[in-house]
Amino acid sequence: MAAMELQSTAFADQAPIPHRFAREGENISPPLTWSDPPAGTRELVLMCEDPDAPSGTFLHWLVTGIDPASRGVAAGDTPPGGTAHRNGFGDRSWDGPSPPPGDPAHRYRFVLYALPEPSELPDRVSAAQAHEALDGHRLAGAALTGYHRR
Repeated sequence: MAAMELQSTAFADQAPIPHRFAREGENISPPLTWSDPPAGTRELVLMCEDPDAPSGTFLHWLVTGIDPASRGVAAGDTPPGGTAHRNGFGDRSWDGPSPPPGDPAHRYRFVLYALPEPSELPDRVSAAQAHEALDGHRLAGAALTGYHRR
């Protein structure tokens, strides 16, 4: 599997995510950029998950159908051509970090998939179900992890 790079101008990998992107902040998605996907990519899929959530990995954002010619997304936007699916809060949008007050910092993992064919994920899917459906079919992938606590 080929590697891609996923970055943000708002935070570095393994660094804190600024409060404005949190659910109790402005609740806007952070700006993200990514490197060129490999030849044959027909769709990009982007997700953000919290593997430290008390009830198990929590899905904060899932966007399918992203134009493979795109190289990123501005803060507060949906990636070009993308369709947002329902997240763990039941919204079809970004819902930022929202760990329980007093918890240690949670990890928020952004994962980008480059796929050779369109994904067929249902509107409501868990992070685990998304990984199960996508992991074996990706041409390339990238990840970026930030931290947040309240």
